[in-house]
Amino acid sequence: MTPRLAIVTAALMMALAVALGAFGAHALKARIAPELVAVWQTGVTYHAWHAIALFVVGVLRMHATDRRAFRIAGGLFVAGVVLFSGSLYALALGAPAWLGLATPFGGLAFIGGWVCVALGAASR
Repeated sequence: MTPRLAIVTAALMMALAVALGAFGAHALKARIAPELVAVWQTGVTYHAWHAIALFVVGVLRMHATDRRAFRIAGGLFVAGVVLFSGSLYALALGAPAWLGLATPFGGLAFIGGWVCVALGAASR
């Protein structure tokens, strides 16, 4: 993922996180159980934080173009949002429980992304 693509993707992911947060707060709140609203909100929170993380990775890549770890981190953050937040959104909307099996893999992608950021920052 190029620095420009990371920043553009991050901005679009953040716009989507804001829209989904508003949707959950306004449209879903009256239609689903409070515990499912909390599941939705957890998805939005992690989605937004990792959109910001992807933005930072894009900026870091502009200054450290040779850091493979930053490039990998970006991909892992996107995968984490899709798997972690996406599965939580789907579960809140009534998807089958087995879809929740994707959630921990998204969490692992987030963790891996942060480890890659640390490795990229520590390398010379």
